[in-house]
Amino acid sequence: MKATGISTWQGNWKQGKGTLSTTTDTFKDKPYSFSSRFEGTPGGSPEELLATAQAGCFNQALANNFGMIGFEADSIHTSVTVELGYGENGHPAILGAAVTTEAKVPGIPKDKFDYCVERARTTCTIALLLKLDLGMTATLLP
Repeated sequence: MKATGISTWQGNWKQGKGTLSTTTDTFKDKPYSFSSRFEGTPGGSPEELLATAQAGCFNQALANNFGMIGFEADSIHTSVTVELGYGENGHPAILGAAVTTEAKVPGIPKDKFDYCVERARTTCTIALLLKLDLGMTATLLP
C-alpha cells in the first residue's frame, strides 16, 4: 500500500497560492496559502492534514491495543492539534502537537486503558515517522 499526497503552488511564499490533493477521492484541489497556514484565514494547510493523519492513525492503534488485551471500544473520538509558528531562528516550525481522546471501552480497568493510550501514543506509525513527543489527554468514558 502506498499513499500519495499532491500539492501545487504558484507565486511567491506569502502572496502565492496552491492546492492540496490525494490520488484517491479523499480530497481534491483543496486551496491553501500563506495566510491559511499562518494567519487562520479560510483554506487548508499541510499541518491540518498532518493532524488528521495522526488522529486516524492513533485511533486505529488504540483500538488494536484494546483488542490485544481482550477489549473492544464502543467508540473512540480523537482530535490532534498541531501548533505551527516560528522557531528561534525565525523560520516556520511545528512548535508542538497534542492528542486529545475519549473512548468508551466496556469493562476496561483505568490502568489498562492508560497503558493502551500510552502505547498508541508512542507506537502509532505517524508518530514514529515524525518522531514527535506528542502531548496527551485521555478520558475513559463511563
